[in-house]
Amino acid sequence: MSGEARGMLRNTKVMNRFDLTQLLVAKLKDEAVVGGIGYSNFDLWASSAGRPQNFYMLGSMGLAVPIALGVAIAQPRRKVFALEGDGSLLMQLGCLATVAARAPRNLAIVVWDNGAYAITGGQATPAAQAGTDIVAIARGAGIARSNWASDEAEFEALVEQALAGDGPWLIAARIDGQPAARQTPRDPVLHRQRFMQGMGVREG
Repeated sequence: MSGEARGMLRNTKVMNRFDLTQLLVAKLKDEAVVGGIGYSNFDLWASSAGRPQNFYMLGSMGLAVPIALGVAIAQPRRKVFALEGDGSLLMQLGCLATVAARAPRNLAIVVWDNGAYAITGGQATPAAQAGTDIVAIARGAGIARSNWASDEAEFEALVEQALAGDGPWLIAARIDGQPAARQTPRDPVLHRQRFMQGMGVREG
C-alpha cells in the first residue's frame, strides 16, 4: 500500500454501518438498492423494510455488485446503489473491472469495511491482515470516482455527488463490528416479487 493510502486509512473515522445506511436511505426516492448478504442487507431491511426498490441478497456472497450492475444496465435512467461488505467484495473483485469497462453512469457501490467476515464468525479479511485497500483496488480497476469517506459528513457528501452526477462511483467506509439489530426475513420469492414491482417490471 502506498504512503498516501496508509495516511488516508489512518485519517478515516470508524463509523457505524446502520447509521450510515439510514443516512443513505433518507436521501433516496426511486433509486434501486441491492444489499449484499449478511449485515449489509440486514441494516438495509431495518432502515427501510417496506421499500420496494430494495433487493436483499440471501446466501449469494459477492454478487451484490454484479446484480446492481445488471439493474443499472437494464434501467439506465434509474440510479442504483450496491451495498457490500469488504469480505464479499474481495470474493468477486473481477466485478470492479467489469463495472469500469461498462462504465454505467447510474451505478454507485458502497463498501462497508470492518476488516472481518462478520456473518461467519468474525474472521479477519485481507483488509485487516494485509492492509488491502478497496479504494486503491477500485481505482486500479478503472473506477476513477472511488473514495474513502473520512467521516459521516463526507459519506453524506459522496452519496449526494453519486445521486447528482455521473458514475460509476465507489464509496468506502470503515465501520465498527456492531451487529445488525434485525435480520431480513428469508423469503426470496417475496423479495423478488416486491423488487420487480419497485422496478416497474411485470412478472411473466
